[in-house]
This record gives sequence, structure tokens and C-alpha cells, in this order.
Amino acid sequence: MSRNPLPLFVLFTLLGSVALTRGRSPAASPDPPPDPAPTPHFLTEGDRWAESTLHSLSLEEKVGQLFMVRMRAELLAAGSPEYLLLRNNIHKYHVGSLAMSIPAEGHFLNGNDRYETVRLLNQLQLESKLPLLVAGDFERGVLPARLFGTTVFPHAMAFGAAGNLAYAEAFGRITAQESRALGVHWNLFPVADVNTNSLNPIIGTRAFGENPLKVGDLVAAYIRGARANGMLTTAKHFPGHGNTAIDSHVGVPMVDEDWNRLSAVDLPPFRKAIAAGVDAVMTAHVRVPALDPDLSRVATTSPAIITDLLKHRLGFQGMVVTDALDMAGLNAQYVGRAGRAAVDAFKAGNDVLTMPADLDASYRAMLEAVRTGEISSQRLDASVLKILRAKGSLGLQKERLVNITAIPRLVGSPANIAEGQRISDDSITLVRDNGKLLPLRQSPSDQNTLILYQRVRPTARTVLVILCDHRHAEDGRVLEREVRRRVPDVAVIYVDPRVAVSLSDTVLHAVDLAREVVVAVYVVPSFARTRTVARGQKNSASLPDSTAKLLATILDRAAEKTAVLAMGTPYLTEDFPTIQNYICTFSNATVSEISAARALFGEIPLSGHLPVHIQKASVPSVEKEKLAGLAHSASAALPLKAPGHLIGTPPGH
Repeated sequence: MSRNPLPLFVLFTLLGSVALTRGRSPAASPDPPPDPAPTPHFLTEGDRWAESTLHSLSLEEKVGQLFMVRMRAELLAAGSPEYLLLRNNIHKYHVGSLAMSIPAEGHFLNGNDRYETVRLLNQLQLESKLPLLVAGDFERGVLPARLFGTTVFPHAMAFGAAGNLAYAEAFGRITAQESRALGVHWNLFPVADVNTNSLNPIIGTRAFGENPLKVGDLVAAYIRGARANGMLTTAKHFPGHGNTAIDSHVGVPMVDEDWNRLSAVDLPPFRKAIAAGVDAVMTAHVRVPALDPDLSRVATTSPAIITDLLKHRLGFQGMVVTDALDMAGLNAQYVGRAGRAAVDAFKAGNDVLTMPADLDASYRAMLEAVRTGEISSQRLDASVLKILRAKGSLGLQKERLVNITAIPRLVGSPANIAEGQRISDDSITLVRDNGKLLPLRQSPSDQNTLILYQRVRPTARTVLVILCDHRHAEDGRVLEREVRRRVPDVAVIYVDPRVAVSLSDTVLHAVDLAREVVVAVYVVPSFARTRTVARGQKNSASLPDSTAKLLATILDRAAEKTAVLAMGTPYLTEDFPTIQNYICTFSNATVSEISAARALFGEIPLSGHLPVHIQKASVPSVEKEKLAGLAHSASAALPLKAPGHLIGTPPGH
């Protein structure tokens, strides 16, 4: 259940829609004419190549082109078992696409060469009879930036906070240029979901916001920027994953909305994506009873949702790609029959079958379905032709290899890196300011060496508490460095759920004696967080119990002198209504950590606006029950700070 009420503009839209469609089922409701599908931007030469290639392929080769398999770069090295298995799968199953996954920070990559992954991609391209489409989930630019030297961007919600369409277009442009330089042709982005549920554990800050019109505009701007620079784009997760409270990696979410709300809230960004020429739409493993009452089907396997709604009613003519078929949101429906999941997804209208749980079983099931007539040869050819045309549109039939010597010139230019930082700076949003703490004051020191780790001194004037999922990971390191540059003797304490109880007394003692406290809260949506960090929690969209209890206690004792940095989810005030000083960055990206430090010390104007509605407190929790008496007398009712000026400086100065 969503915590957030509908924004007024959505409510008015719904009321009008209800008046027009009262008593009609979604299937019978007349739709407005679909947005005109854009003219395909395929090169004539590429189109001819696709047609001739299709007619030359065997049935086995055609079926293989439908599959996108995972390439885990951190496990690959020339001659390694993982590399040999992937190469064998490309040969044996005639695989059409690769989904490249790399740890965000580049840990555990094989080889000393920073471009070893690109060399392996080149080698795999040579191994394949047909050029491979290489896709990446580059939702914050090409990662890991530390390895490739690429441009860092914050999460999508930061773009919603900045509210500048030119930024979204630049995001698409730079990501496309740098991706193509590294051999990646297809970004599984932008996220077109409208995040109307603050409990959403897997979308959250990956979405641009909760206003369907603004989300749609940002989605379209990104698509324009990326496509103009040779990158295939993907709008996801159709028909909308924004109002869910379950991660489809681990369960089957339900989108419990009627047709009127779906049409007014969830579908507009996809309409705008289609109008902007998006190359692909990714389907979601979510149940949507208003669109398909058969609860044995998720959107990925629903002909009503993919063929009838997406293709016929919305007029989408590009590639339809499944979300990963090995996710629990789909696998739960196909226990012991993984091959059938691929067949049902294809019959529903998907063209690309992404990361099946069992490639061999899925491949054989698809072959059998075509041979028995369950899937027609015409339907198979139509999907394969889309995939080949996409390859032809990129010119891969002429050149599928990357010029590795050119990479340093094409990625991470100073201008691009500065653009990523500028976007982050302009997204920072000051939500609450009690006027007594911010901006913090610098304390220059003669020290020339940055101290990245030091023992906590309980008498430190400034205390920085970093609440993260794992205190030995990367979250907080850049923020610590930036704060130390300004306050060299700051005491920094990293706290994760495993040590929150044991460090509690140390933290609270330091907080009691400090003049100013900064608590940086790192809560960002990820499958890893859902699976491990929040195990046993009711929902992973907020802090685990142990760190949540520590934050509540800090606020109970020192809210007036504490600034809370939301390095990810902006919804913290719903669980912690007594926060008095609150800055949202919407991301844990390194650029966001730099921006957070600049904001704390009043070095940048805070011009961001909240792209989502945040209630002060609406869902019972242990922390809220403890603080209920304080919520009315403390800062829960503090006015929002007018954006667009430096902290501590009157507007207009």
C-alpha cells in the first residue's frame, strides 16, 4: 500500500477519466488514438543486410538470436572457465545478445589492463557468426567509472529534482558516446516507472519522480540524447513498476490499480518514450489484474498487456525485451519448467528473451514450439528481423570491434565529468532547515595529508556518522574525504546493521559532546540490498532496524544540531519525523557525495525541488511510536526551505 496520496493533478485526471469510462471494463474502454509510432531510423544498408541475413539463417540460428545471456565481467578472463562457457554458449545456441554486468565499483575484475573487459568483448564478437548486441544497465552512466574513467551521474531521481530537460538529454548523449567507445550498444534505460510508492524497494531513486508528465518528459529527453549518439534505448518496466512494495527479483509484485489510474499515472511516460523513438520496451514481472485478471500470468507472459496494450493500443513497433527471466518474480510461476517461461514470454509478444534461468532448456523449448506450430515461423521471423535491424542500424554488420586505443580520447573528458558534477550540484534539495546549524563552518588546518581513517575522538567538534549497508564498502568514502578537506579533525564513524548495536554507545557519546553532527544515510534500491542487507526486514526501502534505532536515538538527543543527508531515498522523514535539518541528494554516486559536502558548507545554491511527495509520518514503526510525542512539538512542522540560494544567505543574495 502506498504511503503517498495522489498529487492533485493526478486526482483531477482520474476524476475526469472515471466520468468518461464509468461502468466500462478496461478491455471495452475506448482509448484515445495511440501516439503515432515513429518512423524507424534504420539505415537503408542495415535494413537490406537484416533482410538478407534473415533468409540465410537456419531455424536454430533464428531461435538463438532471440536470447540475451549474461556476461559477468568480473568472472571473465581469457581462457577462464567462465569465458570458455560463454564462448561455447555463443557457438552452441547462436546467441544474439549479451547483457554485460560489472560490479559498480569495479572490484574483482580480472587482468591488470583497465580495458581487459573491452578486449574480451572484441574477442567474443570475433567468435560469433553474427555481430552480438551488447547491452548494459547503465542507469548512472557507464560503470565502474573508476575502472573505465567514464563520467559519473547521480540516480535518475536527481534529474527529477534538477528539473532540467537539457540535463537528461546530456545524460543520454554522454552515456551513449562512452558506451559505444567501450563496445556497448544498448542501454537498458531509461526507467519510465512513476514512483508513487515510498515503500518501493527496487525502483525508488531509479525513477525520475512521481509526476507522470515530468517523468515522461525526462524519459523522452534521455532517449533523444542517446539515440542521436548511436545508442539503443529501453523504456522499462512496462506497464509500470512504480507502485509496488515487493522487489520482483525475489517475489511477485502486484500493481493493484484500476484502468483509470494506470492510464493516468503509469502509461504516460511510456507513451512519451514511444513518441521519442525508443528502440525497446522492457516488460515487468508484475501482476496487473486490471489489465489481465489471470493471476497465473505476470506482465512478461501476458498477451493482453504486451500484444494488445503495448503493441496495438499504444502503437509500439520496436523490440520488446523481457526483464531477466531468472528473477523470482517470473520463476515462481515456472518451478521446474524454466523452458516454458521463455515460450510463454515469446508468445505474449516479447522479442528478446533475457537471461533465462536455464539457457539449454529455454532454447530447446523454443525450437520445439516452432517445430510443432505452437509458434509460427512468421512470428519468429518478425522478431528476429527486429533484432537484426537493430544491429544493422548500428552498422555492426560493417564494424563490430572497438578501437581500444581510441578509448581514452572518447571517455571521461573534463567537460563531461564537469557536466555530471554540475547536474548533481543542481539537484541537491534542502527540505528542512531549522536555521541554527547550516551551513557548517570550515576549520582550516596546516595538515597537508588526508587522513582517511582515524580513531573516533569523543571530543571532536564535528561528528560524521555514515549509516550504510556495509562499512567496508565504498559508500561514504568520498563524502568523508570531502568533509575532511574542510574540517580535518572531524570524527567519522561508519555504522552498518552488523555493528550498530556494538557501536551505539560510542556514537552517542560522540554525538553528545559534539557541536555539530552530520548523519549520512545510504539507502539505494538494489537487488543485493533486498537479498542480504535487509534480510528479515519488512521492507528494504528504508533503514534496517538496528541502524534505524540508532538514528532515532541520535535525533531524540540531538536533532537541533544534527543534519541528515539522504544519500539515496528521500523518504526518511516519513520514518523519522523529528529531523530538523534535511538535505536530499537522491544518490550514493561519488558526484552526489561531493555535492553533499558542498551543500553542507554553503558552497552551492540549493536549487533542487522534491520530485516526490513526502509525508511527515504515515506508517507505524517502532521509531515513530517512540517519537510520536515529539513529532508535534519538534521539527515535524518546520517549513520547507525556499530553494535556489545558499544556506544561511537570504534569497536574492
